[in-house]
Amino acid sequence: MGDGSSVRRRVARWARAEWGPLYAAVRRPLVRRRWRAVPMTLAAVCLTSVLQLVQNRSWGYGPVQDLGAVRAADPLWLALLRTPLSLFVPALDLPVWGALAQLLLVFGLAEICLGRRRTLAVAYVATLAGTLYARAAVALDTLPATDAQVIDTGPSAAVVGLAVYLGRRYRAYMTAAAVAAAIVLEVAVKNNLAGKEHLAAMAAVALLGAARCPTKGARGTARATTPTRQPHQDKHPHSH
Repeated sequence: MGDGSSVRRRVARWARAEWGPLYAAVRRPLVRRRWRAVPMTLAAVCLTSVLQLVQNRSWGYGPVQDLGAVRAADPLWLALLRTPLSLFVPALDLPVWGALAQLLLVFGLAEICLGRRRTLAVAYVATLAGTLYARAAVALDTLPATDAQVIDTGPSAAVVGLAVYLGRRYRAYMTAAAVAAAIVLEVAVKNNLAGKEHLAAMAAVALLGAARCPTKGARGTARATTPTRQPHQDKHPHSH
């Protein structure tokens, strides 16, 4: 009994250390506003559901592909135009409920913790990194030419990127490491294009987070070293 209780306490301490800051950031907005705290996430879930229904109709598959399907063989300008919508076009070979669950959980956490603009920015950077990796790898012959025709859609790269970004920001390092390990394992076992794009997405988000930290520190240093204006200077301004 004693050993079991000790293990439970250690697990509870670990869980508080790992997820406590993230839980604290999310709890109050959800308790106070409930679903109103994540309007962008709900809109993304609805959009993904609608696109899934449309692309499974004979009349809708072509338009959805024209607007949101990205391939490494496409012209770069066309891929860049399609990439934002491609986040919300579910992959045809995967169950749609998986994409919806990813959006609801990870996008919801990110929207509350990061805000809408930063969530979309990180999601877009992660997705674009995967898209550009595929294009570069095919061009350099490190991927087979057939991968240039693979349809690249879905929120998975954005979800992986946001999960790693949130884990780093809220010190859930074990969770971020588990996500990264799962992607590495996927590449090792399946050696598929999606897994490699997810690795590129994680690398891009890691660089984005690393680039953000020195800037933040520099701003703090600048504020600390800025001389304080003396009170008498405000009371007696001099004209020049």
